Amino acid sequence: MFELIYFIFLCGYFIQTIMLIIGSSKKFPKLKDENLPSVSIIVAARNEEENILECLTSLNNLEYPDNKLEIIIVDDKSTDKTGQIIDDFIQDKPRFQKIVTKKEIGILKGKTNALANGIEISNGDIILTTDADCTFPSTWAKTLASYYIKDVGIVNGFTTQKAFDQFSGMQSIDFIYLLMAAAGTMNLGHPISCIGNNMSYRRKAYDEVGGYEKLPFSVTEDFQLLNSIYKTKKYKIILPLNPDSLVTTKPLPDIKSLYKQKKRWGVGGLGVPIRGYFVMLFGFITNLAVLATPFFYSREWMIYTIFKIFIDYLAMYTIHSHLGIKKNLKYFPIYELYFLFYVVALPFSIGFNRRVTWKGRQY
Repeated sequence: MFELIYFIFLCGYFIQTIMLIIGSSKKFPKLKDENLPSVSIIVAARNEEENILECLTSLNNLEYPDNKLEIIIVDDKSTDKTGQIIDDFIQDKPRFQKIVTKKEIGILKGKTNALANGIEISNGDIILTTDADCTFPSTWAKTLASYYIKDVGIVNGFTTQKAFDQFSGMQSIDFIYLLMAAAGTMNLGHPISCIGNNMSYRRKAYDEVGGYEKLPFSVTEDFQLLNSIYKTKKYKIILPLNPDSLVTTKPLPDIKSLYKQKKRWGVGGLGVPIRGYFVMLFGFITNLAVLATPFFYSREWMIYTIFKIFIDYLAMYTIHSHLGIKKNLKYFPIYELYFLFYVVALPFSIGFNRRVTWKGRQY
């Protein structure tokens, strides 16, 4: 009986994974360089003195027509040296502008309010958002902006993490897995998630939904905006698998901070459409079955478990190959073990306590 249930969910998990790979690999038309739209990059930074200089240096190296690019750094009331580092770096760089969050727009809080403050003074037709602990290829802005043919409202990109040991490596692969799920569903026309450190949207679409201030507050403001624009049914929403728009961020330093991140994403994910719950259900049941292998051991059960691991590796190999980061797959075994446990444990964690701590603030 249990073997049959495992087999049924494993078949669903396999079909789902293949569909995500197909959706993630979908190609999209692009604009020529001479037709690129004007772009505003908004970075919200709070107490990022250890990261902000590397981020600013990377942004300064972006390839884009000077008269079509502005970079707005929002110092979200930092209490460390973040503001001074920004001031020193941008003083002779006209592309950059710094503001300090001084007002709350509507009911907005934290990062969302900082982004709204930056967008309010920006001028670009396309808005790109990222985080202060990220770095970018010089082609990042140009690549995302090139996908804005007339009916496209949102273009997201893939993000990886610096991988230098087992703990950082498993986080890096997990980021790619989550973005494969986002890209696969998004590119097939049914988005369920996104990550805001590599996100862009058409200003017209942003204004049509009333901006962040008209959306219900969420600790995952990026998906809240994406879903609102999706519901207008006016725009395409895409996430191309393109190494030229691959953002790199830093891994979290310890289990405690990783747990807080997963919990924040999990709480924010409670607002996903019903199709998102089906994706999570197949993952939950299949991973739970793998963990149950010692209790229901049989030859068939073991074959199913090996096949499940193969499916995961096939997906990660495909996406990592496209992005040019196959070297990170050496961390796949520790990632698979980590993935098994957190996918099963996260729903229980969210069920007992939905309070989130983020950047020193509680929500």
